[in-house]
Amino acid sequence: MVVVEKPTFSAERPYAFNIMIIRVDPDAALPVYEQIRTQIRRMAVGGVLPAGTRLPTIRQLAADLGLAKGTVSKAYELLDAERLIETRGRKGTFIAEMTVPNQVDAKTGLDRAAEAFAVIAHQMGASREETTKALSHAWTEIESG
Repeated sequence: MVVVEKPTFSAERPYAFNIMIIRVDPDAALPVYEQIRTQIRRMAVGGVLPAGTRLPTIRQLAADLGLAKGTVSKAYELLDAERLIETRGRKGTFIAEMTVPNQVDAKTGLDRAAEAFAVIAHQMGASREETTKALSHAWTEIESG
């Protein structure tokens, strides 16, 4: 588990911090880098990590989770390819501004994500019903923040 502080400013608490928690299970069927990517993605899309939130360095996150730097690097590379994060050189890595994709890009992205999810579920031995239920649960989790 890693705790990442992210600033939230308000009139009452100008220097307050919220906490982001990432947990990984090395024994899970989903690779660890994918667990990291999924959790950061979920928090970014759900608004838990707003645009501009600074993420820990690859080295720091790897140390906090007890992982190899390459594992965290792969998660960050995938998030960067999805344009969910952006690296600003020495300033660090940040959650990127969300852009609304055009309908063709959205459909292509959704199809790819659905295929990846179906492959993982199938490899885990889940039925179609179990997979649909898991997707519905994930959707509810995102909507509830």
